[in-house]
Amino acid sequence: MLRSRWTRAAGYAAPGLVLAGAGLAHPLALAPGTAPWWTLLHVFLLPAFPLLAAAQWLMLSDAPAALRRPGRLAAFGFAAFYGGLDAVAGISAGTVVHAQHAVTPVTGAVFAIGDTLGHLGAACFLAANVLVIAEVARRASWRAAPGAVLVLAASVSFYDSHIFWPRGVLTMLAVAAGMFLLSLASETRPGQAVPVFTSS
Repeated sequence: MLRSRWTRAAGYAAPGLVLAGAGLAHPLALAPGTAPWWTLLHVFLLPAFPLLAAAQWLMLSDAPAALRRPGRLAAFGFAAFYGGLDAVAGISAGTVVHAQHAVTPVTGAVFAIGDTLGHLGAACFLAANVLVIAEVARRASWRAAPGAVLVLAASVSFYDSHIFWPRGVLTMLAVAAGMFLLSLASETRPGQAVPVFTSS
């Protein structure tokens, strides 16, 4: 039971950790020299970001319908709109810059629509996390607080940090830690302390 609890919590943390690692490899700016890697990295990221939505979706499995339905709708919105950002401002913009050997007004137009999609996705991410926190708090009371603080702060930061180093990487690490703690809290029975790491 204890091992499965830690395993599930690690699973909820994994998407944030993967994306933090990707952020370390993400170019700080799109330019002709970085365009090929910019494009390829965003191809890899297309299936990675929806893993955050999958974690939100699963954490709402036992929630009442009033939390589960809007929470899952918001998680779906995050996966859809943020995937659009990756496809447009990632793959398309990188391809355009590589083909034109320059950052041109076309690149700016592509980024403009990508930013719109990204902001919609980030708003959905925040909304879904608020409902996830509400569900964990309903079951775990104050034990949800540490994870809730991390996830809320990261969700707000994510609106304009993406996964760029340094703030975006720290944001994803906070998402990972927050989801880990929320998962542990949600499985802690009343009167039972949240488990801590030991040397054994």
